Amino acid sequence: MSEQDERHPDDVQQHLREVQELLARHKVVEDLVHRQDMPRHELVENLVHKQHVAELQTKLDTLHPADIAYILEALPLQDRLFVWDLVKAERDGDILLEVSDAVRESLIETMDPHELKAAAETLDADELADLAPDLPPEVMLDVFQSLDSEEREQLRAAMSFPEDSVGALMDFDMVTVREDVTLEVVLRYLRRFDELPDHTDKLFVIDREDHLKGILTLESLLINDPEMVVGAVMHKENVISFEPEDEADDAAQAFERYDLVSAPVIDAEKRVIGRLTVADVVDYIREESEHEILSHAGLREEEDIFASVWDSVKNRWAWLAINLVTAFIASRVIGAFEGSIEKLVALAALMPIVAGIGGNSGNQTVTMIVRAIAMGQVEQSAMQRLMRKEMGVAVVNGLVWGGLLGILAWVLYGSASLGAVMTAAMTLNLLLAACAGVLIPMVRLRFGADPAMGGSVLITALTDSGGFFIFLGLATLFLL
Repeated sequence: MSEQDERHPDDVQQHLREVQELLARHKVVEDLVHRQDMPRHELVENLVHKQHVAELQTKLDTLHPADIAYILEALPLQDRLFVWDLVKAERDGDILLEVSDAVRESLIETMDPHELKAAAETLDADELADLAPDLPPEVMLDVFQSLDSEEREQLRAAMSFPEDSVGALMDFDMVTVREDVTLEVVLRYLRRFDELPDHTDKLFVIDREDHLKGILTLESLLINDPEMVVGAVMHKENVISFEPEDEADDAAQAFERYDLVSAPVIDAEKRVIGRLTVADVVDYIREESEHEILSHAGLREEEDIFASVWDSVKNRWAWLAINLVTAFIASRVIGAFEGSIEKLVALAALMPIVAGIGGNSGNQTVTMIVRAIAMGQVEQSAMQRLMRKEMGVAVVNGLVWGGLLGILAWVLYGSASLGAVMTAAMTLNLLLAACAGVLIPMVRLRFGADPAMGGSVLITALTDSGGFFIFLGLATLFLL
C-alpha cells in the first residue's frame, strides 16, 4: 500500500483543519483586496481567487470521497457549497452517497439536472438505488433510460425491496464460476479483471441456470493444485446465504456471529441474484445506531447541524410539544401539594432527587430493552418475564439507594419518618420506571412503531410526574 493510500482515523480531522485554514485565508485575503483601492483591482482579485481555489482543489483531489463527505458535513452552508463546487464532477456521485441525508439535500439543491444526471451515471445500480429517493423524478427518468437492460433490471430489483431488507443492501458486483472447471481456468479468468469487486473473499459456484452450488474461497483457490476442479474443493455444506426479503437486522447479526466478509443473496429458486458484503452491513448498522440515538431523544430524522432555523424547528417541535404537556402535568402535580410543601419545606429540596433517579433508572431499562429488540433477542412473549426481572432490580435498587437517601434525609432534617417516606417513594418510583421502561418499547413494537422513538422523553415525563405524586402524596399522608 502506498503512502497516499494509507489513512489513519485521525487524518480526517487534520484534513478538515487544513481545509478550514485555506478557507479562512481565502476570506481574509479577499476582504483585504476588496478594501484596497489599487490599480488593476479586478486582475489582482482574480489572481488571488485562482490561487486559493487551486490550493483547495489540489487538497480535495488527494482525499477519499468519505473524507470529503465528512468535511462537507462539518462546514457551514456557504463554505460547504464553495468546497462542493471545487470537487471534480466525476466524484460527485461517490460523495453524495457518503454524506448524510440532510447534507445531501443541501448539495443536490445547488445542482442542475445535467450535473445530477452525470453524477448518477457514475454509480452502480445498487448505489443508484440508495440515491434515487433524493433525486428529482425527471433526473431519475433520464438516468433510467440511459441504462442498459441488465442495469435497469438490477435497479428495478434494488428499489423494489424495503429499506430494512437484505435486497435493499445487496450489490450486483460479484464473481461466479462453474463447478466443472479447473482452478487454473478460474485463475486465468480472474486475471482478466482490472480489479476484483470490493470485499471479495470467495467466489460463488453456480450451474448454468445460476443456481448456487457452493462457494470457492480464495484460500482454497490458491493452496490447491491448479489441475483440480472447482467442485472437488468448493464448500457445499453450511453455506450461509440470504434471500432478498430477509431482515437486514438478521443478516447483520449473522455477519457478526460468523465473521462473514461476503455472502450470496439467492431468490426463491436458489439462483444467485446478488451478494451482501461486510461494508454494506457496517453502513446499515451505523445508520440504524444513529437513527436509534435520534429516536430515543424524539428527533424524527438526522439533522444538518448547519441547517436553517426553520428546518431544525420542524425536526424537533413534535416531541418538544409532548414534553411541554408532560411538564405542565408535572407542575400541576406539584401545585396540588402546595400546602404540604409550605408546611414541610424539606419536601421541595428532596423531591427532585426522587424524580431524577427514577428517570435515570427508566432510561437504563428502556435502552437495554430497545437494544435487545434490535438484536432480535426479545419477543412479545418475553414481556412478562422481563417485567418481573426489571421490577426485581427496581426493588433492590430502591431499598439500597432509597435507604441510603432515607438515612441522609433523617440526618439532615432530624426526621426518621421523612427518611422512611424517602425510601418508600424512591422504591415505588423505580418500580414505575421499570414498568415504563419495559412497556413503552414493547407496546410500540407490538403496534409496528419504532420502539426507540421518544423513549427518553416518555420515561422522563412518567418518572417526573409519578415521582412527584408518589413522594408528595406519601409525605402528605404520613408526615402532615
